[in-house]
Amino acid sequence: MQRDALERLSKAELIELVLRLQRPEKTSRTSSKPPSTDRKERRERAKPGGAKPGHAGHSRPLSDDVSERIAHRPDVCPCCRMALALDLPAEAAGVWERIELPAVRPQVVHHHRLAVRCPGCGTRAVAQVPVSGTPFGPRLHAVATYLKTYQALSYERLQAALADLFGLRLSQGGLMNLLRRAQGRFQAGREAAVATLRRAEVVASDETGVRIEGCTGYHWVFRCQDAVVHQAAPTRAASVVRAMMDGHRPAVWLSDRYAAQQGHGLAQQTCLAHLARDVAYALEASDDPVPFRLKLWLSSAFDLADTAAGLAASTLAAKRRALERRLDAILATSSGCELTRALQAKLRRARDQLLTFVDWPGQVEATNNACERDLRPAVIQRKVTNGYRAMWAAQGEADVRTVVATARLAPNTSVFGAILTTVTA
Repeated sequence: MQRDALERLSKAELIELVLRLQRPEKTSRTSSKPPSTDRKERRERAKPGGAKPGHAGHSRPLSDDVSERIAHRPDVCPCCRMALALDLPAEAAGVWERIELPAVRPQVVHHHRLAVRCPGCGTRAVAQVPVSGTPFGPRLHAVATYLKTYQALSYERLQAALADLFGLRLSQGGLMNLLRRAQGRFQAGREAAVATLRRAEVVASDETGVRIEGCTGYHWVFRCQDAVVHQAAPTRAASVVRAMMDGHRPAVWLSDRYAAQQGHGLAQQTCLAHLARDVAYALEASDDPVPFRLKLWLSSAFDLADTAAGLAASTLAAKRRALERRLDAILATSSGCELTRALQAKLRRARDQLLTFVDWPGQVEATNNACERDLRPAVIQRKVTNGYRAMWAAQGEADVRTVVATARLAPNTSVFGAILTTVTA
């Protein structure tokens, strides 16, 4: 703002401008910014590292899967230096474990095709090719897919990892073809997950930005009880949701307040975690009492969400009425703080979307944190590799994440195990 524009401001406007400039910066605790953007505390005010006083110590348990056991006997008495015979009785004094990785080298098999002359008709019979398409086996496809998708390696770093760890040298073009073949194996699993999503009663969604073909694109995630679907798209518009759901309207849709994610279900649950961050910022930036009352109200709502599945319907209804009365009183409170008024206006607009989870105890969450956790690996991938060279790569990785995330809804399922199972199917 220029000097002449400042001179035309009234005293009240100048006071409001100064108050705005004095507001604290938003952090990961008061907004959706990632923790990596937070300004680090000065060393003298930082908390000390290491275990805190009273922390119970932990040690790594011994492995159950033991490759070899070796017994070590003392051969000399440490006191008198007398030699100890091998036939003396011994007892266990302890176990010391050493873990090592064996050297891994590619297993290369040459398949020789032989030709035989038929003695009956004289025809030259040639053996069929036992392998087709690619010289690379399914496990190599799975390892490359795992490292590229879940360890966020660029093509150059993936090249180096395969060469250094396994002695395997591939060109970037060969790696690209290998990954594209592997990603094609996940298409059927993705279609099954999408079909499950289109039958679900409760669906949650979220999205984050990503670079695709040098342009701004978006990585979407849709989640229900039995499926997680990732989708790469060039837009953030509601058309992505409509195309994904193909006319299906679930009973409840869970999301943040972004307009493109509104109106896709018969009822809507707004993510209370997003509102809690807005309230935390208002608490830091002003002395108004309303944000503190909203913080207490949200704490009560979170407590109800945690216990809703075990409460009787009459108890849930009574607790909901109490929360609604408290919220009505908070929203009716007048305030001179601009942040507070904006917060009250946001809550009024979302008034009928704050306690939908009470009608679906144990089925609808009060926050959209599950979708945010599903998106976190994609955010890391974006920061490390700066996006995708082609749309097929972005959608291919979304297919891999879809199949793996859906498989991991079942307990004791590993990421690499899900990838290997799909590639070798």
